[in-house]
Amino acid sequence: MNILITGAGGFIGQALAAALVKEGKCASITLTDIVEPPPPPISPKSETTTTTINCIPADLTSPTTCSALFTPEKNLTHIFLLHGIMSGAAEADLELGLRVNIDATRQILDTLRRCAKNAVKIIFASTCAVYGPPPHEEYALTEADAPCPGSSYGAQKLICETLLGDFSRRGLLDGRIVRLPTVLVRPGKPTGAASSFASGIFREPLNGQKAILPVSKELSVWICSPRTVIKNLMWARDLERERYKDYGSPVVNLPGVSVSIREMLAALRAIGGQEALDLVEEKRDEATERIVESWPAKYDTSRALKLGFAEDETLEQTLKDYIEDYGTEKKGRGG
Repeated sequence: MNILITGAGGFIGQALAAALVKEGKCASITLTDIVEPPPPPISPKSETTTTTINCIPADLTSPTTCSALFTPEKNLTHIFLLHGIMSGAAEADLELGLRVNIDATRQILDTLRRCAKNAVKIIFASTCAVYGPPPHEEYALTEADAPCPGSSYGAQKLICETLLGDFSRRGLLDGRIVRLPTVLVRPGKPTGAASSFASGIFREPLNGQKAILPVSKELSVWICSPRTVIKNLMWARDLERERYKDYGSPVVNLPGVSVSIREMLAALRAIGGQEALDLVEEKRDEATERIVESWPAKYDTSRALKLGFAEDETLEQTLKDYIEDYGTEKKGRGG
């Protein structure tokens, strides 16, 4: 396999690249982002790898850049489209969201459909933000429910879903569209996503730092752990096209867990103690709350499970996994 990952400088891109290297099935992995992404860390148990790793800075809105990046000679077999301007940032800057989330994605798809020797497998990381609020609180959405985005980010992702779906229908590309839940917990600095607080109210207190909670404790969100998201992205890569065809659409809502903010805070207290919980400060932000309120928090993921995608763990297990994988400043990495 020869794999390329866009948005590879981000958390998910780096975690996916590391998993692919560890798997050992790739002849080459190309990582690209607007600034040169770092190579994935190699496991101490395997100090060397036979996989060729290329890290390339690239402006994907440029036709010239895309033509040079996606040449037939590179014989790319799989492409993970992970780049994007996240929800909060896309809402704040419409033009930037349009350029990166739509224009860059179309530039990539157009280049591939014209130059690829075969229908390249495209794994497109979409979002559950393509949906609007459900009919009622207990309603569990499926892929058959009509999207009605309540944010520019959701609308931009839906446009790309539609385009990739049409190119796949025509046999020009082999698209696999996976709608990701909110990924929790993300290490590192806060992102431009409206859901960034969901990781922040765990990450910062576990590091002994204050965190802001900008939404009501009664809100619920659809979440998934990093480990499960990476596992499911790799599963999407390996699924045979015929299995998607049985459903008439390449779209899948990935499994997750519905939790309220109140339940998240209880889990923080269970893992980090009252000391950690006391570091969360409630400070409502109308713009953030409006976006998050528009996202449904319950899904029927029976289609994903029938296709073999993995279910997620409990929230407390997700927090334990996060500490094991990334550590905390208070305890040290892995501690």
